[in-house]
Amino acid sequence: MVRVGIIGCGKIADQHAEAIKQISGCEIVGVCDQEELMAKQLYERFRVKRYFRDVRELLEAEKLDIVHITTPAQSHFELGKVCLEAGASVYIEKPFTINRKEAQALIDLADEKKLKVTAGHNVQFSHVARRMREVIREGYLGGKPVHMESIYGYDLGDRSYATALLGDKKHWVRTLPGKLAQNIISHGVCRIAEYLNGNNPKVISHSFTSPFLRSLGESDIKDEIRSIIVDEDGTTAYFTFSSQMRPIVHQFRIYGPKNSLIVDDDHQILIREKGEKYKSYLDYFIPPFVYAKQYAKNGTYNINKFIKRDFHMNSGMKFLIESFYWSVVNNTPLPISYREIILTSKIMDAIFEQINLNEEQDIALSS
Repeated sequence: MVRVGIIGCGKIADQHAEAIKQISGCEIVGVCDQEELMAKQLYERFRVKRYFRDVRELLEAEKLDIVHITTPAQSHFELGKVCLEAGASVYIEKPFTINRKEAQALIDLADEKKLKVTAGHNVQFSHVARRMREVIREGYLGGKPVHMESIYGYDLGDRSYATALLGDKKHWVRTLPGKLAQNIISHGVCRIAEYLNGNNPKVISHSFTSPFLRSLGESDIKDEIRSIIVDEDGTTAYFTFSSQMRPIVHQFRIYGPKNSLIVDDDHQILIREKGEKYKSYLDYFIPPFVYAKQYAKNGTYNINKFIKRDFHMNSGMKFLIESFYWSVVNNTPLPISYREIILTSKIMDAIFEQINLNEEQDIALSS
């Protein structure tokens, strides 16, 4: 039996607890939150053995195999370190840590203790993401990726919602190096990191505050980011984060020397795009039917998964958690490589460094 603990009992902890409950051979034996009421409500609703307010008390009272950390990002490094030193492997919600230095330190400690850590990049393991990965493994791209485009949208909602969310000047998100974006964009950046071959890509990034947020009197939060990423071997990628693009999309495109793929996470659709053109006017007539057939096939696949009760909203999280548990118990490769976690952190560091530099330049110009 895998003994599991959860540190941080807010909204996201519910998703973790629900996913864990669906996995056989494991049990949530303890939950912990500094706010006793938060710990108690999770303990009661998910019928957990015990709840705690102090992390060290949890680790001393319960011999845990794996701990889920679902607290604000600023605490991830210290909590991860404490759990690893106590002998537990760790699943950390995104963003993994504040920066690459912290990420590397946790990974090094896990290796030293012969334990394992992973990042909560669950979008990487949705049904459509797993299908995409299989098609790429089969050689559909015709070689290594030439270019990638990752778009990750975020809905700030209506004006009243945004005002309530951003009105708190002491909100923990504001103390992150990348503020709002840092709490979100790892889902989009890690898709690119997975298919880069080098370890030190060049990142060129531009960011700004949308007119919508400016109309609310907000100037510190950068909710629009456009980045160009160039790998050491010449592979390129574009990353877009936007709260204002409509429709709000979560898409990934990957182009190979022969063919390309489009992944639509919102609708769980995978589209294959052939590199060859049809002759003459046939290129106007045949592709619409080819695409229509693919969309219909995606719809049928999704319906079948739904009928089999394998299409719940958090299927990617369940798959990632289950794969991580399997890796811990059987000492098999991790579902997310440490290289990918570090590379994602590196790219994010570069993006936020440039965001902060742009802010300083704007201040200098306006003074």
